[in-house]
Amino acid sequence: MNLPNSITVLRLFLTAIFIAAASFDVAWATHIALWSFVIAAISDWLDGYLARKLNLVTALGKLLDPLADKILVSAGFIFLSVQGYCPVWVTCLIIGREFMVTGLRQIAVEQGVVIAADKLGKWKTTFQLIFVIGCLTDISFSHLNAANPVVGLFVWLAAPEHYIIPTTMWLAAALTLISGYNYIYNNRQLLQH
Repeated sequence: MNLPNSITVLRLFLTAIFIAAASFDVAWATHIALWSFVIAAISDWLDGYLARKLNLVTALGKLLDPLADKILVSAGFIFLSVQGYCPVWVTCLIIGREFMVTGLRQIAVEQGVVIAADKLGKWKTTFQLIFVIGCLTDISFSHLNAANPVVGLFVWLAAPEHYIIPTTMWLAAALTLISGYNYIYNNRQLLQH
């Protein structure tokens, strides 16, 4: 269990904290949900960076990292669908794509092939995380007094009626479809065996 893998495991614990905090409809819990998700999202970048920088890429990390990402993003989108921030069909599209890519990677492993994450997949994840963090920011700060300039800025940026929330959701949905298609098309030979 090296440092990058430990950070990945931490992301799983942070996801559990996010889920637990999101289950309570009180101000302190919304802040815990927001910050646990933000730290988990940062850890997604950090563990990969450290694994490559320190040459600590392992088979365990290749399994755990995408699994932890999928659990975090799925938990965020399910919560936001329940809260009315995200249409259920978008959440189903995102989770369905993750199952499809995971299944494709399993087929590839059985045939001795490793399917690396592509750039579109990384952009998809980026927009998904920005969307979830934006919505969680709105949930966390919208009830606070916006007279404070810092709080007012957060409230304004994260408000669903402004462009950031809907734009990131639609970009995440579009990139989910496009990157899912790319994974299937680029690895179609694996499905012919």
